[in-house]
Amino acid sequence: MKDFIGLTRRNLLVYFKDKLAILFSLLTSIIVFVLYLLFLKGTFADALTGTMNGLEDIVDAKNIDMFVNGILLSGILGSATITIPYTCLQTIVKDRESGVDSDICSTPIKRWKIILSYFTASGISAFFMTSLILTAGLIVLGIMGDMHMAAISVASCYGIILLGSLSSTALFMVIMLLMRSSSTSTAFFGILSAASGFVIGAYIPLSRFSDNVMSICNLFPASHITSMLRNALLSGVADSINNDINGLDNGIFITEIKDVFSFYAKSFGTTFTATGSTVYILMIVLVCIALMTIAYNKTYKRR
Repeated sequence: MKDFIGLTRRNLLVYFKDKLAILFSLLTSIIVFVLYLLFLKGTFADALTGTMNGLEDIVDAKNIDMFVNGILLSGILGSATITIPYTCLQTIVKDRESGVDSDICSTPIKRWKIILSYFTASGISAFFMTSLILTAGLIVLGIMGDMHMAAISVASCYGIILLGSLSSTALFMVIMLLMRSSSTSTAFFGILSAASGFVIGAYIPLSRFSDNVMSICNLFPASHITSMLRNALLSGVADSINNDINGLDNGIFITEIKDVFSFYAKSFGTTFTATGSTVYILMIVLVCIALMTIAYNKTYKRR
C-alpha cells in the first residue's frame, strides 16, 4: 500500500508545483465568470423574468438576483469539475514523453496500483480546487444576501463536487491514455474548454437547445453534476420565491424556472431525479475504471 500512496503523493506534487497548470485548469471557470459579468447575467435574468407573467411586483428582487447568482456559481463549479481533472491527468502524457513511465513500469508495483494512483491524485486535486471555488462562492453570495441554504444543502454541494471530480477523472483517464504527446492533449484541452460551458448549460440554459441536442449534452456526467448543484444551491431560494407568490400561481412559476434552467437532466425522454443521476454517474465511473485499467495494461508494456 505504501507504493500506491507514494505514487499518488508524487502525482499530487507534480500538479500543485506547476502554477501554470493550476491557472489553465481554472481558465474555463474564469471565462464563465467574466462572461457572466459582461453578458450572461442579463441573459439569465431575462429568461427568469420572462416566465413571471405579472409576478414582478410580488417576488422579492433580492431573491431573483440571488437565484441568478446561484446559476452562475453552478456553471463555474460544473466547468471546474471538467477542466481541473483533465489538467491533472496531463501528468500521464508528460510522463510518457519524458520516459518516467518506463521507470515506473520497471518497478514491481502492480499495474492497477499505478493507474489508480493517477486516478486518485487527479480526483483529490479536482475535489480540493473545486471545493475552494465553492467555499469562496458561498462566502461571497452570503455577503451579498440570503441564499436560504440549510447545512444539509451545503454538505450536499461538497458531496456532488466529489462525485463530479471522480466521474470526470475516470472519463478523461480513458481519453488521456490514447494521447501520445503534450501538444495533442493541450489542443484537446482548448476544444474542451470552449465546448464545456455549452454542454453543461453554463452559457445558455440547455432548455434553449433542441431536444436532441439537450439529450446529447445530458449524456455527459458533468451536465448531471451541474443540474444537481443547481438543486442544492437554489432550492432554498426557489422555495422563498414560491413563498412570496403565496400560491397565486399554483406553483407554476417555480416549476417553469426549474424546467428552463434544467434543475433535472433530461435525455431522450427520460427525466433523471437526483438519485437517478447519481446512479447513472456511478455506472459511468465503474465502466471507465475498468476500461482505463485494461487500456493501461495494453498500452504500457513492461520494459
